[in-house]
Amino acid sequence: MLRCGQMMLAQALICRHLGRDWNWEKQKEQPKEYQRILQCFLDRKDCCYSIHQMAQMGVGEGKSIGEWFGPNTVAQVLKKLALFDEWNSLAVYVSMDNTVVIEDIKKMCCVLPVGAHTADESPPDSLPASSQGKGPSATCPAWKPLLLIVPLRLGINQINPVYIEAFKECFKMPQSLGALGGKPNNAYYFIGFLGDELIFLDPHTTQTFVDTEESGIVDDETFHCLQSPQRMSILNLDPSVALGFFCKEEKDFDNWCSLVQKEILKENLRMFELVQKHPSHWPPFVPPAKPEVTTTGAEFIDSTEHLEDFDLEEDFEILSV
Repeated sequence: MLRCGQMMLAQALICRHLGRDWNWEKQKEQPKEYQRILQCFLDRKDCCYSIHQMAQMGVGEGKSIGEWFGPNTVAQVLKKLALFDEWNSLAVYVSMDNTVVIEDIKKMCCVLPVGAHTADESPPDSLPASSQGKGPSATCPAWKPLLLIVPLRLGINQINPVYIEAFKECFKMPQSLGALGGKPNNAYYFIGFLGDELIFLDPHTTQTFVDTEESGIVDDETFHCLQSPQRMSILNLDPSVALGFFCKEEKDFDNWCSLVQKEILKENLRMFELVQKHPSHWPPFVPPAKPEVTTTGAEFIDSTEHLEDFDLEEDFEILSV
């Protein structure tokens, strides 16, 4: 499940920097943004989304190192790790109680544009009509790219068939990043469907360790599908899943809301809810902020010559949020 979470996030970063239509081609020179994305996921403690960082951050979610994660735990871990990732600058929203709150997302994603130092300054551009009068977004034209994750329980021991059509509709949305889930004892990253079968990528393959070469390039072949994606019946899906969506701009989120209202909320038994205002019985929404302690300690080493003084497995401490 850790690897599946990495896959979904990596797809979001590809959409963020290279566009949804970008495709990888073997042995072709790739954009520098692509190489930088790969470096976020290398299996080293000093990489933002490494398996080390994800496992350690899971301790704060009540999961010991080596304990199995569920889709919701991975979503919470990604939300915390993203606070330390200034380059990608993602807003990660994980829905609560099967409910997505538009007001909270707008509050989290609307940021002051570069150069706006005071609240009294006039924004350089007018807001889209869709955001007029919607709380914080009405005074803030800059949108922070959104990774929206919706953890769901679609049944007790197996998926309830009433949710199947709505679940499939989510893959059709242009903002879709697929879904985290699987079947008992196996986690998969679902990327689409064909009829009543889900198409998935399987992370259960041992790969050779990959690191950055002297040139700064990452040997990326094992980061991509070396075999065709597999399929499984949707009825075999474990009911615990997490849907992922990426909205680079505010108009993408507004379009997603329209599609959800049209395709998801029409069902009698809704897969999840989409509401405009923050529920009054919930605690106040506070956008997640980067903690004051933000370092793993690695950057205090001036050069690699000093690394011999440290046992890399024991002396580098990865701090939880």
